[in-house]
Amino acid sequence: MRKKSISIGIIGFGNIGSSVARNLKRNSLLIADRVGVPVKVKVVADKSPAALSRARTMGLDAVSIENVLSDDGVDIIVEAMGGENPAKEIILKAVGSGKSVVTSNKEVIAKNLKRFIEAAKKKNISILFEGAVGGGTPIIGPLQEDLAGNEISLLYGIVNGTTNYILSRMSESGMEFRDALAEAKKKGYAEADPKMDIEGHDSAYKAVILASVAMDADVTIKEVYVEGISKISQEDIKYAADIGYVIKLLAVAKKVKNEVEVRVHPMLLPKAHRLASVSGALNAIYVQGSPVGKVLFSAQGAGGDSTSSAVIGDIIKVAKKIARGDSPVSWNNLRVLKVKKIGEIVSRYYIRLRAPDRSGVLAGISKAFADQKVSIQAVVQKETVGNVATIVILIHDVLEKNLLKAISKIKKLPVVKEVCNVIRVASG
Repeated sequence: MRKKSISIGIIGFGNIGSSVARNLKRNSLLIADRVGVPVKVKVVADKSPAALSRARTMGLDAVSIENVLSDDGVDIIVEAMGGENPAKEIILKAVGSGKSVVTSNKEVIAKNLKRFIEAAKKKNISILFEGAVGGGTPIIGPLQEDLAGNEISLLYGIVNGTTNYILSRMSESGMEFRDALAEAKKKGYAEADPKMDIEGHDSAYKAVILASVAMDADVTIKEVYVEGISKISQEDIKYAADIGYVIKLLAVAKKVKNEVEVRVHPMLLPKAHRLASVSGALNAIYVQGSPVGKVLFSAQGAGGDSTSSAVIGDIIKVAKKIARGDSPVSWNNLRVLKVKKIGEIVSRYYIRLRAPDRSGVLAGISKAFADQKVSIQAVVQKETVGNVATIVILIHDVLEKNLLKAISKIKKLPVVKEVCNVIRVASG
């Protein structure tokens, strides 16, 4: 049945929710022209009295969450609370009542996507989440629609603006990690407690979503290997640059036959790689598919306006369907695929260690590698302090569990003072 207008209920009126309402009103004529009917915010709910007061100053009707969900005049629910709970139950109640849902909540989508898709199909409604991965960077829609005819084999995502800003500042200004983090906090790019960002958990949610959409993989967050950037030192940044690389925190989704790799960790990227020049708080996702080849999507990541752009794009998609009486936006069924454990992946590696500057040291290290069938690509001796030298070793493609066995043996060698860092090297 066609409708003469589309009504929105926003649950969660913080930075993103309020930005959605503001921009819907600001661009109301443009949006109405593109949808074919007016699209307006009807009601708003939030647990914070201050947020509700802000909504009222914008001329919006502020009510309880229950009232938004039970309002028969609301066509689309925008969930903008964040976190898994109570967002999960809110989304399920909205879907159960026949309302389409738009959200940018990465955690709730990463942990419940299969359930949401199944519930939405039963009710013949839409659930969209473009803003959950790259903020203002379009990626979910292109994967679902424009690249739907492609077999996607690899995605590398710079999907956390905080960590990308920190690593960029370390690279551009010679800062140590702690100083770059302090600057990120001062500029508002990092939270007071940046643990979710710098330890990679924020990116892990996004990696799950990317694998789900691009590869139809039913992946749980527990299956994702996660490693943050707190071990990256200025030495690693400098030595990587010396050999032609930059260091980025990447969300990786890779498919080989009926297996997938879904992981988050720092990686060395060649300076010529399309992601290497993505600096500051920008987000970018690099996609390899057949027949399209290699594609890069990049835009501002976090922030109310950039994320609201993605949310409003989803609202327009759903509103068009409702206004015209068309079928809802559909999703492929997610398949259970084997997710490789980190020890089962094959990669190249950068290793930084400290050892006495004397003959015979490299022979012992080389033997430990050879015993585990680990092939050395290059060895470079860097600065020497006293009689202890820093050695950088690049390793050819190898099964990670074999590399870790070799590293374990190397740590026990009397000629090795310390294995300072081991970082994977990008191949795509």
